Amino acid sequence: MKDKNKKMRKIIKDGILDLAGFKLYCCVLDDGTRGLSTRGTQEVLRIVDKDDKEKWSANRLGEFLNQKSLQPFIFKEKGVGNFDPIVCYDKNGVKTHIHEATGVIDIADGILEARKNGKLGKRKNIVAEQCEIIVRSVAKVGIIALVDEATGYQYERERDELQKQLDKILGLYVLDKPQKWEKIFPWTFYKQIFRLYNLPFTVGNIARPGFIGTLTNKYVYGNLPKGVLDKLKKETPRGKGGNYKHNLHQLLTNEVGKEDAKKTIYSIEALFLISDDMEEFKKLEAKCSQQKESLYTDLNLVVKDEKKQIKEDFDKKFKALLRVPPLKKDKSK
Repeated sequence: MKDKNKKMRKIIKDGILDLAGFKLYCCVLDDGTRGLSTRGTQEVLRIVDKDDKEKWSANRLGEFLNQKSLQPFIFKEKGVGNFDPIVCYDKNGVKTHIHEATGVIDIADGILEARKNGKLGKRKNIVAEQCEIIVRSVAKVGIIALVDEATGYQYERERDELQKQLDKILGLYVLDKPQKWEKIFPWTFYKQIFRLYNLPFTVGNIARPGFIGTLTNKYVYGNLPKGVLDKLKKETPRGKGGNYKHNLHQLLTNEVGKEDAKKTIYSIEALFLISDDMEEFKKLEAKCSQQKESLYTDLNLVVKDEKKQIKEDFDKKFKALLRVPPLKKDKSK
């Protein structure tokens, strides 16, 4: 029966970790604990052979560690229950068992200490060899992460990744060369602007320098994904007087850029229509802009597959592993 008074430990993040050539489930709990699946832990330590299904159980690791020959080394600094499986629940409320990630290093350290003292038999030496591989794998990743943290390079990596994602989005919206001009702004769009400003709607007013362009940039191009407007301005050539030789929308891609711009134009025009003056429009537009990130769900799906290929850094998921003290030197070698 479940203890109702005991706080349920929940998984807030999970993934697949490549550790010493083994793929195993990993997760982070709501209290910050980093965990590895019990089965994965047993497999990566080679306590149970991968194909020996009859011996798979959440308690197999505990049974192995409680052997008399290992106890003085495994539990030298930590209690017997320190390596017990942790019961936790995923977002769907499904119960699972994990082992704390740092415990893998503690176990490896203890087994290597036992080997140094000649306390391992043939089967346990196989485990010891695997422990040595694990420790070396973690040490390599750990020293890289520590150097990155000390030099601040980890933030450079994050900025580089953000820039790659931005470039991917911009590639979906902006062309390298302008296309042939086509009309995407209806006359009614401009007519509503002049109504809100209480100005006569004439061709001369529409051509007024700076007035229409400023509004269009702010309320149409400015509501496209971040960076698109800057990219359009940068890629659109200017004449001797500094004016653009082409309309900005001539650099928008047909499939994504122009379609998104047209949707934005229709949305802005709808706000124009229900507004009595420009002040009312600005308030409505500001309210809508707070939710504009949700307008790009489809775009996020486009780049989702690419993001899946970018693995999160080991040091981000398992910082606890990096704080493990150096292993004692094995003098038996």
